[in-house]
Amino acid sequence: MKYKIDKQNHPVYLQIYKQIRDDITSGAYEFNSKLPSKRLLADELGVSTVTVEHAYELLCDEGYIEPRERSGYFVIFSPNDGFANVSHILKSARSVHTSPTRPVFSVSLLSRTMRKVLSDYNDVILEKSPNEGCLELRTALKQYLARNRGINVGVEQIIVGSGAEYLYRLIVDLLGRDKVYAIESPSYQKIEQVYRAAGVHYESLPLCNDGIDGAALARTEADVLHTTPYRSFPSGVTASASKRYEYIRWSDKADRFIIESDYDSEFSVHSKPTETLFALSDHDNVIYLNTFSKTISPSLRVGYMVLPKRLVKPFEDRLGFYSCTVPTFEQYVLTELINNGDFERHINRERRKKRREAERKTCKNTENA
Repeated sequence: MKYKIDKQNHPVYLQIYKQIRDDITSGAYEFNSKLPSKRLLADELGVSTVTVEHAYELLCDEGYIEPRERSGYFVIFSPNDGFANVSHILKSARSVHTSPTRPVFSVSLLSRTMRKVLSDYNDVILEKSPNEGCLELRTALKQYLARNRGINVGVEQIIVGSGAEYLYRLIVDLLGRDKVYAIESPSYQKIEQVYRAAGVHYESLPLCNDGIDGAALARTEADVLHTTPYRSFPSGVTASASKRYEYIRWSDKADRFIIESDYDSEFSVHSKPTETLFALSDHDNVIYLNTFSKTISPSLRVGYMVLPKRLVKPFEDRLGFYSCTVPTFEQYVLTELINNGDFERHINRERRKKRREAERKTCKNTENA
């Protein structure tokens, strides 16, 4: 394979990662085929072996390849994985984490930002927010998602609301109560509670070690798949690369949608968060959700969703009259935190902390082995 590298553009290791990933998902590299050695590829591209190693590590982290002792790196992604694939189904949620990770956000930083908003925005904070959320916050989110999650959308696709549960209910109203919804089993309890309260029919699909059981997904009569691809709560399961593409293939039918909850991926210990289904899919049928309640504080009941383009107009027509449930003041505080870089610095601090903890745990396990 011939790869082109622009050393003046994005980080070189990400360019290598993306081009190899595309070759893997397109079938240019078949299942179980061997990748070039790090030294060979580095010499071919005129980069260091460390750069290539970094790209390979990302591919390993996301389940595209695996290292084999004294043999090199081999492709473990298969576009044919999925419906016929049988994995070990999780017997219970007891073997995994019991609560979402709660980050520690600087109270002094938050209070300083609040004072700045009170000083700079004056009477604006007393005005009613636009129903879809303040334009300033949605613009900041648009730029943040493009930088950090590979999601490139217009501000009109971003809707702000008071937490995930509120947004779940809006989605039910948007897609319709006549549709069948599928959720992971086990899953976040409130997802099931929202669907039950909304009076919709839903199915529970068992989770395996690498995501939703393929046979169950193939059998379901659901029109909408609600999934948390990264660290599903409470199981802690992260969907493999093959499994994420399986979800996308499943949705490639008329009137099928995916609801993607991405509450915890920003705190990934890897150098790059797992790619979103929204960014991977070209079907324009993934609704992406995230929340600041997990990244900043549970008391900050602010979430947002990104609609596929095809749902923007239906949302405006059917639900555009709903008032935004997040106070204008809180929206401007978040806008400042994102625009001045404090939010991303907080994310990076927490990720470094988690990475060090993971390294210490690995060292301890090695010593005890």
